Amino acid sequence: MSIIDRGRNLINTVRTGAQNAVEKTQQVANTVTDKVTEGAQRVGQFVDGFEDKATSKARELNNQFFGGSKPDRAFDGHLVGAGGQTFPPGTSLSDVPGVTPRNNPNPSETFIYVNGISNTKDQQFNSMQAIADRTGAKVVGIHNSTEGMVADLAQCVKDKLDKGHNPAVDSMADTVYSELKAGRDVHLFAHSQGALVTSRALNDVANRLRIEDGMSKADVEKLLSKVKVETFGGAAANFPDGPQYVHYVNNKDLVPTWFGQGNGSGVDEWARNGGRGAVIHRFEHGSGINGAHGLGDAYLPQRVPFDQARAGQFN
Repeated sequence: MSIIDRGRNLINTVRTGAQNAVEKTQQVANTVTDKVTEGAQRVGQFVDGFEDKATSKARELNNQFFGGSKPDRAFDGHLVGAGGQTFPPGTSLSDVPGVTPRNNPNPSETFIYVNGISNTKDQQFNSMQAIADRTGAKVVGIHNSTEGMVADLAQCVKDKLDKGHNPAVDSMADTVYSELKAGRDVHLFAHSQGALVTSRALNDVANRLRIEDGMSKADVEKLLSKVKVETFGGAAANFPDGPQYVHYVNNKDLVPTWFGQGNGSGVDEWARNGGRGAVIHRFEHGSGINGAHGLGDAYLPQRVPFDQARAGQFN
C-alpha cells in the first residue's frame, strides 16, 4: 500500500471515529434533554398540584375562619326538613316534613333542633338524622348558619349579651310561640351555640306573652312548662324559669364548663342558672374540642329518654 493510500485510510478512520463520537454525543445530549424535559414536566406537575392543594386549603381555611363567600347565610333561621329541604322562617311546623328514624317512618313525637357554630345546613341535616335514629323522634331543624369561625364566635358573644339580631333566635321564638298558642307541647334540642339561641328565644317568648298577651309572670311560667328543653354541651349559662330542662355537660368539654352550666364545682356556679328545677347530667368523655364536644360522639350516647332524665336516671 502506498503512502498516499495509507494516508487516505487514516483520514477515513479518523473521520469515522469522529462521526461516531459526535453521534454518541448527540444521543447523550438528546437523552439528557429528554430527561430534563421529563423532569421539568414532573416538577411542573408537582408545583401545579401543590399550588392547587395550597389554594384549596387556603380557601377552606378562609371559609372556616372568615366565612368565604358565606353561602350558608342564605339559610339562617330557615326550618330544615327531610332530605335537607329548607323552608322560610314563619313556616308552620306542621308544614315541614321532618327527618324520621330509619326504622320508623311514623314517630309520635317531634323535636326542634338548633345547631351550634361552624355547622352548614347539610351538616345540621346529618345531625338531625343521627338524633332521629337515636331518639326515635321526628326532627325539624332551625338553622343557625355559619359565616366562618371568627364571625360565629362574635355572634356567640352577642348572644351571651342578648345583643344584635340573630335570625335563628327570631325563628325559634316565633315557632315556639305559635305552637304554644295553638295548644301544642314543644320539645327543643340544642347543641353548643344552639343553647344560646334557645335561651334567647325562650326569653323572647316569655316577654312576648307578658307584653302582647298581658299574661302574668306566673301564667307565663305555667304555659312555658309545656316546653321541654335538652341541651348538649351548651354555651348558655342562664335560662328563663318555666320550661322543663335537662342539660348534658361533659366535664372535659370547655364550652359548657367555661361558658355554660359549669363543671359543678367552680367558684362562679352561683352565676349560672339552668332554669328552675333543671336537671344537669355531668359526665366525662374524650379530650380536645372534637373528642369532647361533638354531638354525635360525646353527647348523644349519654342521652336517655326525657322523663327518665328528669327523674335523674342516667346510664
